Formats: sequence, structure tokens, C-alpha cells
Amino acid sequence: MTTTASLSTEVASEMHVHHGQKKGLARWIVLAILLVFLAATLFPFLLAALNAIKTPTDYAANGPLALPHSFDLTALKNFWTTVDFTRKLFNSILISGCTAILAVVLSLLNAYAIGIGRVRGGKALLVVLLISIMAPQEALVYPLYYMAKQVGLFDSMLSVILIIGVLHTAFGTYLLSSVLTTFPREIIEAAQIDNASRWQILWMVIVPVLRPTLAVLATFFFIWTWNEFLIPLVFLVSNNNQTVSVAMGVLSGANTQDPTAIAAASLLGVTPTVIFFLIFQRTLTRGVAVGAVK
Repeated sequence: MTTTASLSTEVASEMHVHHGQKKGLARWIVLAILLVFLAATLFPFLLAALNAIKTPTDYAANGPLALPHSFDLTALKNFWTTVDFTRKLFNSILISGCTAILAVVLSLLNAYAIGIGRVRGGKALLVVLLISIMAPQEALVYPLYYMAKQVGLFDSMLSVILIIGVLHTAFGTYLLSSVLTTFPREIIEAAQIDNASRWQILWMVIVPVLRPTLAVLATFFFIWTWNEFLIPLVFLVSNNNQTVSVAMGVLSGANTQDPTAIAAASLLGVTPTVIFFLIFQRTLTRGVAVGAVK
């Protein structure tokens, strides 16, 4: 009997070791896959940085993958001064920030009416919003262009803020309304017993709970607006109102044959969004985690 017990213990121990080895191997495989994705994500950024500090002669002689023979900032300086990058950077930050704030506020108000107020036709409205999200921007450009001309907002940053803000509101309303439909009714009823108005319930009860989710939405809206190209290209024709993405597109289409200039434009165009993401990374992670727990 003692022999049988010892054999059972040995078998269990071997199975435990074998299971641990399989688990460890699976972790290494997952880690290797993640490292491959990380390398694929960082490669374009590193390639742009590598070629932005090369001279055209160095690039032509050694190709895009070779290390630079000297540290040269001429391409970066030329792009900065040629397109007036300081002005373009200010325009992009202003438009992206105002659009993110506008879209978050409108999304919150719409979702509050649909999710908490339970307005009639709320589900139908969500379906319309989903359809508007899937609609291509090319189909919306001409009527929006005509309307902006009629109201005197053409070639104005305000027109881009309003248009992109409303387009982002469709996604924000859909997301927040799905969250607010599961909001505990007991909390709302307790606030109503304390004679809180709907406006007070929104800003003193709903917003504090949704603050992490709103921060995530604002971050996404800012980055999405920064990367917008078609609408700013159509509605911002003067050089003083253009954004970074439009300046990059204009440079690429200006018959330039210098790949180092294109690399410099790409590097300067994407660096602000990377910095913005790194600054708000903790807020973004916290908001996603809180949303998952809810």
C-alpha cells in the first residue's frame, strides 16, 4: 500500500512538472509573438528617425536601412521652416483639443438622454448613429462644403472643429449610452429623493463615475482628429489655417524627390501624438481597466 501511494505521488509530481513546463513554453511563445508585433510597430517610426538625420547623398549611397555616417538635422530644419511647422503644430493642437472636448460633451449629453432619460426612439437613434459611423467621409464632403460656404465658415478652423466633433459624437454617444443603460437606478433614485435636478444628477453623480471613460474617449478623439486629413484638406485652404497632416500631404505632393525630407515630415508629424499618448498612457490604462470592471 505504501508502494502504491508513493507511485501515485511520483506520477502526480511528474504531471505537475510537465504541466508547468507546458505553461512556461506557452508564455514564451506569447512573449515572442508580442515582441514581433512590437518590432513591427516600432520599425516605421525608427526608419523615419533614421532617414530624417541623413543627408540626401548618404541616403542615395547607402540606402534607407544603413546607419547614417553623420548626424545631420538639415532635413528636419528645412521642413520646419518650409511649412511653418510651429503654426501647423499650434493649429493641430487647437483643433484636436477643441474637437475632443466638444465631442465628449455632446456624447455625454446624448448618452444621458438615451441611457438615463430613456427617451422614445433611443434604439432607433443608436442605429442611425451606427450607420453614420460607417458612412464614408467622401460622401459627406460636398454637402458639408456647400453648407460651410453658405454660413461663412469655409476656410475656418471652427468649421473643422464642428464637423469632426459631430462625427466623433456618433461613436461617443453609442459607447456612453451602452454604459449608462447599465447604470444602477438606485443611485439615480436616491439623488432624486434628495431633490437633485437632472442637471445636478448628471454633473454630480454620473460624471464622477464616468470620468475614466470620458478621459479615454477624449484621448481617442484627440488622436483621431490629429490624424484627420480629408476634411482639413478640403475646408482649410489658407496656409495659416492648415494642420500638420495637411502640411505633410502637401509636401508629399509637391514633386519632392528628397526621401530624407519625407522622412523628416513623417517623424515630426507623428512625434506629437506619441508624446501625447505617453503623457496620458496611465489615464488611458486606468480608464480601460475601470470600464472592464464595470
